[in-house]
Amino acid sequence: MAELKLKTVTRSQGNNQALKDGTVKPRTFAFDFEEVDPLIAAFRRMVRGNDFDICEMAITTYICAKAHGKPMTAVPVFLVRAFHHGAILVNANAGIRTPKDLEGRRVGVNRGYTVTTGVWARSILQDEHGVDLSKVTWVLSGDEHVAEYRAPANVVPIEKGKAMGDMLASGELAGAIGVDVKAPDVKPLIPNALEAGLAALRQCGHYPINHTVVIKDELIAKHGDLAADVFDAFARAKRHYVERLKAGRIEKPTEVDEVHRRVMEIAGEPLPYGIAPNRNVIDALIRHALTQGIITKPVTADELFAPSTRALVG
Repeated sequence: MAELKLKTVTRSQGNNQALKDGTVKPRTFAFDFEEVDPLIAAFRRMVRGNDFDICEMAITTYICAKAHGKPMTAVPVFLVRAFHHGAILVNANAGIRTPKDLEGRRVGVNRGYTVTTGVWARSILQDEHGVDLSKVTWVLSGDEHVAEYRAPANVVPIEKGKAMGDMLASGELAGAIGVDVKAPDVKPLIPNALEAGLAALRQCGHYPINHTVVIKDELIAKHGDLAADVFDAFARAKRHYVERLKAGRIEKPTEVDEVHRRVMEIAGEPLPYGIAPNRNVIDALIRHALTQGIITKPVTADELFAPSTRALVG
């Protein structure tokens, strides 16, 4: 019987490198890796065209896609995690002394309203600083991966011909999320962002999830062991990475590696896979997706993931 080869997109990074270099192999199929740059283009192709068999995907893009009936299901593998306190920039001349001062103002969001960084950043404004998100006008620089999605009334597109970075630098926007702007009047809203993120981790146990892994529904239906095998392969690859991280055997640590190391000092395991060790953070993300209008109906953590993977931990 010919080996099952599945077209797969996942960005090369520490916790999946053992898959990309073949050190770890699945048991029931073979990965046929395709490189897509930028990775967000793969999210859109998967959501709109079901272009891949297995695909890394921003988790709120997936939650939104699932709510709109897209034929894919995730496994509880969380490839990318990050703190988002540093994602919120403000214009120093806009009179924003505290996050609450963003109420009544226009704040940019890089790309779409459903972008995961934006969801988590808005959750910080709401939960940690008491900002009423409905009193902010959110200005988008792009559209949504899920074409059918309709944003709340206080979400508007950027004016034609304008660039979000320029609007923030000039003060036309009071703040913006997820943009990279080098201008003398632009500064982080929350100082010492990494330390603020680590403090939030100590308080509530959340190391926010950014990316998961999805599989075409037709493949899950056809191959009963597939979802669990995908989970197992990614989990084994991740363990290779975490062991090297713990032993200090990463030759050229990146900023991401350093954040994982800091998290490991607090939480032990920096990148847990599975629903059980992540239920609180998944539930929090679902809550924010509801309150921010990313989805309109509640969903449970279990409903988001393939049944054969719901009890797995890796």
